[in-house]
Order: sequence, then structure tokens, then C-alpha cells
Amino acid sequence: MIKRTRAVTLCVLLALTCLTTPAFATGPVSWTVEPPRGRIDPVPGTPASASPLSVEELPARALESEVDTVRAEFGTPGVAVDLRGQRPDGRWTEWVEAVPGAPTVLPSATRSVQARLVLTGPVGTAVGPIGLTAWRAGTEVTDPTLAATYRVFATREGLVGGTTANGHKIVQRDHFVALPSRRGLAGKGQGNYSVKVCTADHARCEWAPVWDVGPWNIKDDYWSVERLSWGELPRGLPQAQAAYQHGHNGGRDQFGRKVANPAGIDLADGTFWDGLKLKDNAWVDVTYQWTGGGPWGTVTSLDSLNVRTGPHSGERQVGLAARHAQIRIECAAAGQPVTGTEGTTDRWHRLAHGMYVSGAYVRLAQPPPAC
Repeated sequence: MIKRTRAVTLCVLLALTCLTTPAFATGPVSWTVEPPRGRIDPVPGTPASASPLSVEELPARALESEVDTVRAEFGTPGVAVDLRGQRPDGRWTEWVEAVPGAPTVLPSATRSVQARLVLTGPVGTAVGPIGLTAWRAGTEVTDPTLAATYRVFATREGLVGGTTANGHKIVQRDHFVALPSRRGLAGKGQGNYSVKVCTADHARCEWAPVWDVGPWNIKDDYWSVERLSWGELPRGLPQAQAAYQHGHNGGRDQFGRKVANPAGIDLADGTFWDGLKLKDNAWVDVTYQWTGGGPWGTVTSLDSLNVRTGPHSGERQVGLAARHAQIRIECAAAGQPVTGTEGTTDRWHRLAHGMYVSGAYVRLAQPPPAC
């Protein structure tokens, strides 16, 4: 988990001047987003010696036609704006940081655009309206169906009582993960960016939401096809691992700290101890669920949902699916009837070979085929 710094209030007027006039294939359409509170604050309880990272999602805008490029006009020092679009199946693209006044190409064409505020520096929290202009530039984007999976080193986050980058207060045996880039950071109480993390032998897995940013770096989207930072490194290799194993960047992270382990993911205590049954930091296989396609649903159980070897509650437990996690579903099979948050059903969803969860605790967004 990264450290953050308390912000000092400073009001900076917003400039809404268009810097360039791009060529539009279709569009454009313009609108203004007003931050509900007119400000963004550091996460509660942030120590004064830390670096800030706090996010606030703004209302999404539904559009009449598809767009793939957005220009954001804003000008508050220490506050960034991220943009994303919603795909036809309900999935969201990764967040992309906007450069004020410059076109931002979204990972996929969309009819729904959302912005969020990100507090990134120890300066003002007062934020004015954000001007957005979207259009279809005809950018060629290939939307992959197979999610990326990489073996990375996992460390335990701990920090019970602290607050994550998305504002979640960490509790005992919590279930979430941290990745070293906010491109895949889910909102508080959301799981639209979730991972499947498995032990190296795949004996146990947990599906968990991404609720924090770290370890080591905060701009290392190593799972991306075209990573925004450390582009000289191959896809799937965390910068911290490259620094630790190969001396990349002089063996230091983006803040100049000497990298003491090759971690590419942090696991909350419950994910670490209960989901994967780890006793020490270890190499794990991580699938970044939002980078692929296919049937999916959201876990709505009040606690983590048991993952079992077959479609029956008497089968052996081999992992967990955290509450709020978005899960990819291979297929559905008939099994033991169960009553849960989604009613009573005998449908069980296969998430991987020999790994099933009851459909009574999964709100389907895209129904799976029969097994």
C-alpha cells in the first residue's frame, strides 16, 4: 500500500478554453460535469507524511451515438481527471488519465462516458466544473476476449483500520487487492475491476475487487497491452520485479525508493489467509478480469462466497469469491438448490475447472451457456 499526504486547501479557478479543434468523424457533443461537493478530499486518516491518492467518481453521461475520443477541460493543480467508457455488455473500459485540453482515446467505442476526480498532490481540493467534449474519430480498437494472466509476486497488505485509495476502511480479514496503477481501481463498494488470483499450483483461487493502489509504484499498468509507464519493459513484468531482479531504474521504484521485494500485487488479509491459505508472501497467478470478455456477474453475498469443486455445498471448498467482485463465468450447471441474495436456484456457475459458486449469490449481467 502506498503512503499519502494530507492536502492543503487551495482554490484554483478552472479554465475552460479549448486548445485545439480536432477533426471529427462523428459528433462532437459537449457537456459539463459539476463535482457534487465542489471539492475532493484526501482519504480519511491520511498521515501528514504520506503521498495523496483519493478518487471520486462523477455521474456517467449517456450519449446518442458512439464516441471513442474525449477532451476534458480542467485546471486544478494536484487534481487529475480520469475517463472511461462502458461497453455494450455492461463492462467498463480501464480508466485513462486525461491531459487538459488534449484528446483522450478510450480503450473502446462507447455510448456512455464517465469521469472521475483524482487527488494526486498536496495542494488544493476545491474543484470547479469539468468541460467534456466527445466524438467518434474512427480509432481502430481491438477489444480482446481473453483476459490477461501473469505470474507475479504477492505480498500481504494488512493495515487494518487504514483507508484504501478508493475510500474503503480496511477491516479484519478483508477481501480486496491492490495493483500499482489506478487504471484498474474500482470505486468504493464496487467490483467492476476485479482479479482472479490463484496459488502457483492453482489449488486455491480468490476473485476479489481492486480497491487500492500499490505496492511500490502507482503508475505501473504492467498488464496493459500498451503500458503507460515503463514502456521499455515487456507486458506482464511489474517494474518492481524488474528493479529487484534485474536492477531496472537502478533497482528503485518511481519514487526513488530501493525496491526490497518484487511485488506486483498486494493482498488484503482475508484474501491472503482465507482465500489462498498463504502463510508467507508468494508467487501467484493473477487474471485481470476486466481485460477480457464473456459472461459475467457480480457477487452479492453478504460475506465472501465459497468456491467449491462441484455444484453442491457438500463439495470441498477451494477458494472464495469476495463480495462485490465481478466474476467471469465459463458455464452454468444444475446442482443443489440454494436460497440466497438472488433468490432460490439450482444453477451453479463454473468459474474455472473444478471451481463452482452458487448462482443464488450472483447477479448475472451476461448469462453463461450450459456446461
